[in-house]
Amino acid sequence: QGDAEAQRNLAQCYYLGHHMPQDYAEAAALFRRAADQGHLDAHFSLGCCYHDGKGVPQDDREAARLFRRAANKGHAGAQCELGLCFELGSGVPQDQDEAARLYCRAAD
Repeated sequence: QGDAEAQRNLAQCYYLGHHMPQDYAEAAALFRRAADQGHLDAHFSLGCCYHDGKGVPQDDREAARLFRRAANKGHAGAQCELGLCFELGSGVPQDQDEAARLYCRAAD
């Protein structure tokens, strides 16, 4: 039925191997389907897949793009991860001030 929350939850089960065989590629595909519908946790989780290269090719730029999308809508976990990207220069130009700003947003 295409429910984004259900897609994200099923993706999490595949990612963790919870109640089914672990399958990172299936998890990433389901995270993408939910993210395409605007699900913020799915954007964050798909960003983690790209950051870690689980189920998709490792791509720090794509991870940062996905983290930014969720961070801009108030997702604290994505703000923290995007802050780390800026702190380390991972997928984005290194920027300590932006990293600190994002950490503060996530902490508030």
